[in-house]
Amino acid sequence: MQTYESLLTVTEDDLDELNHVNNVRYVQWVQEVAKEHWVEFAPEELRESNFWIMLTHFIEYKSPAFLNDVLNLKTYVIKSEGVTSTRIVEILNNKTNKLLAKSETTWCFMSYETNKPARITNQVVKLFH
Repeated sequence: MQTYESLLTVTEDDLDELNHVNNVRYVQWVQEVAKEHWVEFAPEELRESNFWIMLTHFIEYKSPAFLNDVLNLKTYVIKSEGVTSTRIVEILNNKTNKLLAKSETTWCFMSYETNKPARITNQVVKLFH
């Protein structure tokens, strides 16, 4: 299983009225780290012919993050079949390694040419497993 990690620091723009990270921000980070993982490992010709769309999103919030916390976003794909992949994103406090949130998303592999779902090839599976 290919794991991708990305660090970020919580800024004031990430906070809600309770002064912890807004739940919506976690959803944005899940989408961003998934895209970063794709861009990092997929060859250019594959990225130019295909893209991913999110079909379902489940997130479990475990503990809040606060201003200036450094977070480690860790992502990996647990299943790819047909036209869909299931991706996990774990958001951890980088200093304590405490799990703050965990998401499971289902993504659909799409063709730019047809703008329709495309079967996930062995090449794509090998990128993430």
